[in-house]
Amino acid sequence: MNQYAVLFDMDGVICHTNPHHAKAFEAFFDSYNIPYTEKEFEEHMYGKHNSHIMTYFFKRPIHGEELLSLENEKEQLFRDIYKDKVETIPHFKSFLADLKANNFHTAVCTSAPRANMDLIIDALEIRTQMQALLASEDVKLHKPHPEVYLNAASRLGIDPSHCVVFEDSFSGITAGLNAGMKVVAVLSSHTKEQLPKCDYYINDYGEINAAKVLELLKNG
Repeated sequence: MNQYAVLFDMDGVICHTNPHHAKAFEAFFDSYNIPYTEKEFEEHMYGKHNSHIMTYFFKRPIHGEELLSLENEKEQLFRDIYKDKVETIPHFKSFLADLKANNFHTAVCTSAPRANMDLIIDALEIRTQMQALLASEDVKLHKPHPEVYLNAASRLGIDPSHCVVFEDSFSGITAGLNAGMKVVAVLSSHTKEQLPKCDYYINDYGEINAAKVLELLKNG
């Protein structure tokens, strides 16, 4: 293995799950008679941890056992909706194969619960290609805090400055930048103008390869 790593967020980065999360949240909020708009989803759902989402939409602090119960209810709705629809953002598997052929360490670093991550990585059959898998349960501080990315680098034994993060949300990109890592924005959920300044931008993985990742790392 070389001494470089690529760290992937999951929702909106490996798979375009946000429309399915939106459907799950719509059903969930409807059951509690909670109003919502697409603009609110963009600003307060995509890339956010469930503690923020629940607190914002319920208009009161949600934490502890109540958060766990509501989170489990909503995430089970998501898994039921998505389990037969799992597919990657175009060309992800080819890009991952290119990274592995060039001896990159790779990891998944998601704010989603581990059950969601397990569903997706096993449906895609990519577990053996990842050297680290970090989900919501693995951190105390959620994005935009850099904990998940710093923990992944530590597990891999790679210096943060030798890591490239792939993210799609404002909070996730901020987490990667706060970790001192290069960041590639995947424009699946937001436009370039809606996100912090990144090192590179892609619409899908046909627009990047391992050589470009190495160039980003060596030019910084």
